[in-house]
Amino acid sequence: MRTDWGSFVLLRDNDQVTFATTTSTTAASEALFERARAVTPGGVNSPVRAFTAVGGTPRFITSASGAWLTDADGNDYVDLICSWGPMLLGHAHPDVQAAVAGAVARGTSYGTPTEPEVELAEEIVARTPVERVRFVSSGTEATMSAIRLARGATGRDLVVKFAGCYHGHVDPLLAEAGSGIATLAVPGTSGVPASSAAETLVLPYNDRDAVQAAFEAHGPRIACLITEAFPGNMGVVPPTPGFNAFLAETCRAHGALFISDEVMTGFRATDQGGWGLDGAIEGWAPDLMTFGKVMGGGFPAAAFGGRADLMAHLAPEGRVYQAGTLSGNPVATTAGLATLRLATPEVYAQLDATALTIRTAVAENLAAAGVPHVVQAAGTMFSVFFRDEAVRNFAEASTQDTAAYAAFFHSMLHQGVYLPPSAYEAWFVSAAHDERAVSTVLDALPAAALAAAVAGGH
Repeated sequence: MRTDWGSFVLLRDNDQVTFATTTSTTAASEALFERARAVTPGGVNSPVRAFTAVGGTPRFITSASGAWLTDADGNDYVDLICSWGPMLLGHAHPDVQAAVAGAVARGTSYGTPTEPEVELAEEIVARTPVERVRFVSSGTEATMSAIRLARGATGRDLVVKFAGCYHGHVDPLLAEAGSGIATLAVPGTSGVPASSAAETLVLPYNDRDAVQAAFEAHGPRIACLITEAFPGNMGVVPPTPGFNAFLAETCRAHGALFISDEVMTGFRATDQGGWGLDGAIEGWAPDLMTFGKVMGGGFPAAAFGGRADLMAHLAPEGRVYQAGTLSGNPVATTAGLATLRLATPEVYAQLDATALTIRTAVAENLAAAGVPHVVQAAGTMFSVFFRDEAVRNFAEASTQDTAAYAAFFHSMLHQGVYLPPSAYEAWFVSAAHDERAVSTVLDALPAAALAAAVAGGH
């Protein structure tokens, strides 16, 4: 079998099955990638963008509108990444654009308090169990600050996390972190001091016995346990029923804090984030939460929040220091506020329906082609694992057929559908994914499923 992802050719050994022409339509992206590699490590500013896991040339996007991306060669793609979650309403939503234009016209940064940051904080508090919020500029900064706060509030140092959960590129949290780390097989602690890594306990996800054993052995030293509310950085791996509630209860029993990382799921999985899928129903709440992506409306913005008594440990009220020149930036908070206000129950119902249509069709086409697979979802986000059993943790996610995914990815890309360039990522839809966009996805699936079958030897 021959593959050539630059022009997307996939042939059986007898050269009788061809899934694409050899006419290149990526010349402009190829040229830009060459220029980028001369001045940027790997040619990209975030590793998964480099197509390392799937091969081929990363597409350089020049514009986006609604459900569609346009690259430097003029190719259009239905976007199933949505900027890794934030574009809940679709790209260049006119109301968000208008709000941002108004904010920019008033100035881009003041270094002072502003009304939009107060309004956005009020919106987040209204939707979640947090009582106070502090804005930062990235999800990494949010988790880093939440952990510092947990350590300051408890007087302890040890952090517990789960293999496959990604919480940004904070030194102690890069141990077995999923996402780009899983894709590139980069050693989790490369560049991280041993003393920093030693302050992190890494456990298998969805394993209650491991959690109990860790707390029995180290309980008095554990400052916090951090987990993705519904992990999406090893693919979507939902917690088993009651698992998050068990984590909250275990932390409380041992005087540790429970941090729920909702940078990806916050206001994306549901209008209340991942917490809306279990905590709001079961009646428990984390001590601290982190947010990003949707709450910034596509701008670099994030936040962490929690109980008022815990947040009072932060300067200027308390002794835990945290600051940022661009924290609560007026343009970013305006974009986030506009996005959340437009994210009505009707919007979430549409997102749910669209996601269900696509993931059902993916499963049907892969089944018809005889490709082992399982589709897992968390509210409006989902992912496809190329293995035949449910995935409960990172070890199981790592057994999927990544070669089959690469073939599936390139077939979809060639047919005008942009999927995550890694088998360890979530897929996202937006309110702008209309009948034309969905039909484009569905029409591309039969050939993509056949490509995956050939690549996987099925």
